[in-house]
Amino acid sequence: MRVMAQVAMVMNLDKCIGCHTCSVTCKQTWTNRGGVEYVWFNNVETRPGQGYPRRWSDQDRWQGGWALDRRGRLKLKAGGRFKKLATIFANPVLPEIKDYYEPWTYDYDQLTKAPLGDDYPVAQPRSVLTGEPMAVEWSANWDDDLGGATEHGSADPVVERIGDKVKFAFEEAFMFYVPRICEHCLNPSCVASCPSGALYKRVEDGIVLVDQDRCRGWRQCVTGCPYKKVYFNHRTGKAEKCHFCYPRVEVGLPTVCSETCVGRLRYIGVMLYDADRVAAAAAEPDEKDLYEAQLEVFLDPHDPEVGRAAEAAGIPFEWMEAARRSPVHTLIKDYRVALPLHPEYRTLPMVWYIPPLSPVVEALAESGHDGEDPVNLFGAIDTLRIPLEYLAELFTAGDPEPVRRSLEILAVMRSFMRAVNLGREPDLAPAAALGLAPERIEALYHLLAVARYDDRYVIPTAAMADAHRLEESAVGSGCSVDDGVYEDAPGPFGDSSGSETKVGHRRLPLVTIEAFHLTRRRQTADREEDL
Repeated sequence: MRVMAQVAMVMNLDKCIGCHTCSVTCKQTWTNRGGVEYVWFNNVETRPGQGYPRRWSDQDRWQGGWALDRRGRLKLKAGGRFKKLATIFANPVLPEIKDYYEPWTYDYDQLTKAPLGDDYPVAQPRSVLTGEPMAVEWSANWDDDLGGATEHGSADPVVERIGDKVKFAFEEAFMFYVPRICEHCLNPSCVASCPSGALYKRVEDGIVLVDQDRCRGWRQCVTGCPYKKVYFNHRTGKAEKCHFCYPRVEVGLPTVCSETCVGRLRYIGVMLYDADRVAAAAAEPDEKDLYEAQLEVFLDPHDPEVGRAAEAAGIPFEWMEAARRSPVHTLIKDYRVALPLHPEYRTLPMVWYIPPLSPVVEALAESGHDGEDPVNLFGAIDTLRIPLEYLAELFTAGDPEPVRRSLEILAVMRSFMRAVNLGREPDLAPAAALGLAPERIEALYHLLAVARYDDRYVIPTAAMADAHRLEESAVGSGCSVDDGVYEDAPGPFGDSSGSETKVGHRRLPLVTIEAFHLTRRRQTADREEDL
């Protein structure tokens, strides 16, 4: 057993309202500069829909992820070393700008500087890349809210796989939102695809990053990523991708997309896994067994044997404690309500999703039936507008049983808590059939519905033990000096950064890591006495 730890995320799709706040804040924080105008590290897709880039899940075309050779061994779908060497100077398996979308702005000067005349001036769209006038034909959110679904919906690769089970007539349509970021996989094909070794997976937290100094712009990583979450900066000639906001995570803060999420649908926590099992799980012959195979890779942080192995592997005590309180482990491993996105790519993704139940409830209510009654819900899960097969193609490589069980658990929780809140005696039979005791249902409800900030984000800090090593220097720290006495002036790392503190007989500025933690406590405290 080789124990390793990774920061992972779960998203509850029932809570996503498609507001794109996460996308905008991520864009403003990380890709608001030249060369990446078309890049969205975080985007929100409407399903059914083609997604961004267009038809990204069609690996017959894009050749992303892993496949098995004749001997059952893992190989890159895009080809091995010799094929990559032969095509290293010309990589044709890449989305074009039309697949992403050509970013544009408007010629606003025409509105303010047009000469006086009889006609009205118009702000014509102009390409951000070329500056030339253009016709807008596609965008990152072209499918939003089923826009153009009657014309483009059938081009969704998942719809193509399940045939006529998805209807696009208005009275038969359904939709839900899927926010997407880099999956930070346990078996990342983008890392294996990079000829220069610029992509790597951090040992301490599992985040997949790009070393900009080593990147040579071969773009093989773009082909290798089946989720198409690695992008090419055409100005710098380097690859860029979501880095899980690692500067924030290192000091215990959640990612920007999680912090700003209106629906509070994201959960971040630590998962322990056995690194020796990763290759075998990814090489599981039957695609439908890949979900269960990945579950077997994860370890129980409460197991004493796992604790001893983790200590021997050098995993800090704070990380073990975070793993024991991890909401992500609870949703993925304990309740099994969260599912991976396209496990058939064999990358073992670490951003998981709780499938949506809301369309089922709403459709039942519209038909005149009790949308919270478990008997009605269980019967409706297989028959209503949102096909179980569609969710299974997204999350379990086509196996409907894990999806059905996840939705049944959510349905039981809703029915049980509704009875409790109305002062009625809840029916325990459906919960017992799923192996759920009443206290476990209430614990799941607390986590999914009313969890506080610190319950949703259990993130161990990376540098608390090295705090004094990271002290700011007194010179140039941002603090002002008057007759040798440090004043409380804001420093470069937050309001408290650079402020004076006393250590023994010495007067020193606050260390950077402490400033971050003071800011975090001030930001998340519910009461003044909690500061």
